[in-house]
Amino acid sequence: MTHTLGIEFGSTRIKAVLIDEAFRPVASGDYTWKSDLRDGVWTYDLEEAWNGLRTALRALGEISVDAMGISAMMHGYLAFDKDWNLLTPFRTWQNTMTGEEAAELTELFGFNIPQRWSIAHLWHAIRAGEAHVGKLAHITTLAGYFHYMLTGVNAVGIGEASGMFPIDSETLDYDRGMMEKFDRLIAEQPFTLRDLLPQVLPAGVPAGKLTAAGAARLDGLLPEGIVFAPAEGDAGTGMTATNAVGPRTGNVSAGTSIFSMVVLEHPLQKVYPEIDLVTTPTGRPVAMVHCNNCTNDMNAWAGVLRETAELFGSSVDTGELFTKLYRKSLEGEADCGGVMVVNYLAGEGVTHLDEGRPLVLRRPDSRFTLANFLRAQLYSTMATLKIGMDILADEHVRMDALLGHGGLFKTPGVGQKYMAAACGAPVTVMESAGEGGPYGMALLAAFVLQGGGETLEAFLAKHVFADAVRTTLQPDPADVEGFRTFLDQYKACLRVEQAATENL
Repeated sequence: MTHTLGIEFGSTRIKAVLIDEAFRPVASGDYTWKSDLRDGVWTYDLEEAWNGLRTALRALGEISVDAMGISAMMHGYLAFDKDWNLLTPFRTWQNTMTGEEAAELTELFGFNIPQRWSIAHLWHAIRAGEAHVGKLAHITTLAGYFHYMLTGVNAVGIGEASGMFPIDSETLDYDRGMMEKFDRLIAEQPFTLRDLLPQVLPAGVPAGKLTAAGAARLDGLLPEGIVFAPAEGDAGTGMTATNAVGPRTGNVSAGTSIFSMVVLEHPLQKVYPEIDLVTTPTGRPVAMVHCNNCTNDMNAWAGVLRETAELFGSSVDTGELFTKLYRKSLEGEADCGGVMVVNYLAGEGVTHLDEGRPLVLRRPDSRFTLANFLRAQLYSTMATLKIGMDILADEHVRMDALLGHGGLFKTPGVGQKYMAAACGAPVTVMESAGEGGPYGMALLAAFVLQGGGETLEAFLAKHVFADAVRTTLQPDPADVEGFRTFLDQYKACLRVEQAATENL
């Protein structure tokens, strides 16, 4: 029996998912971690990442693996010297210190460069004269780093690469003209951009094998020789996990961050700072609305409520806690009874805020109940996304299907119901929605084994999702109106959020 393994370094969990030849998850393991704010920079410790990976693999038990792949949170900046020694702590997608550089590159290229993209971080480091630039030999992403350390192949999947530097949809490689413009910008440096970036590979192409050194880094939990798929970001694996890789399909991935991916039929007419242009794992153009803040604030409040229960001697299972809180929110009013939450722990590019301060606001006449508060929390997880999605609607971007996956959709009928109201469109969730990215990475590993006989779209549609169990919820008119009221207030309260960042 054939088994493939997907590993993902997510924002809150490092997770491994093993699937069988029928593409069903048969084993999983995980490790919980979180980013740290060190000297004003959001980062994760790489040694903890290795420990977390080994922990997740041990939880799988004794397994056989025919192919595997690495996925991770997209974007950010990992800088290495020629011997692959880390030169500066990993700078994650949460950081918003590259605003000037991102704006300069957007103007230079005529193409939106978000703050979290690797090229924005590189230009920031060069402009700031950071000491590590003089030793710089490689930049990559978190997925690219682990892929190289396990296989010795310095390459990433095209979807992951598209969050480092713009991709040419014709050549399926970094855009040559834009690279030449950047090289002129850094003419005094001893390297070119091509020297620094990893190779670009499309889905389905073998991307190396687990080396003896890589197997040793994993404490022998996996044998050397396992074939690897190209490393992909959580956006690409999310599209794969929801069968949203063809034109007019879209998906929403919702966990610590939230983002939508819509596969485009035609180019956008304008350059929007709120919209990233990336690709599917096979290189199709995609409009991405990425928001840094999703469930982190809700998770913090769940912790406070757990502590409250423990005061009365109750021990609460984490999964049960979230399920009950999510379901309780359904009892709230459609407009949350006047309760307002702004869930920004980090800055938010879509609303042009460089820092975040979580807020709970209410008028004296609001109905401050647990249900309304929880509903406001969950509305806030998708409010900023909706602001970006409205831009795509104005561009006449059409979707035949919107699929949800990630932790926000794990409790049946809750996040899905609110997302349908927010987008004003039916939202489908598959049985595997809670698995998300690592499941999608396992599917991309299985796609490598099929040998290139089909497109990724055909492979997923015919073999993986033809009989998938799925539920679709239509938007409820009352919820649509309630969310619209909430969003209008949310936008107004961003002035309060700005004041909070300046004064707290």
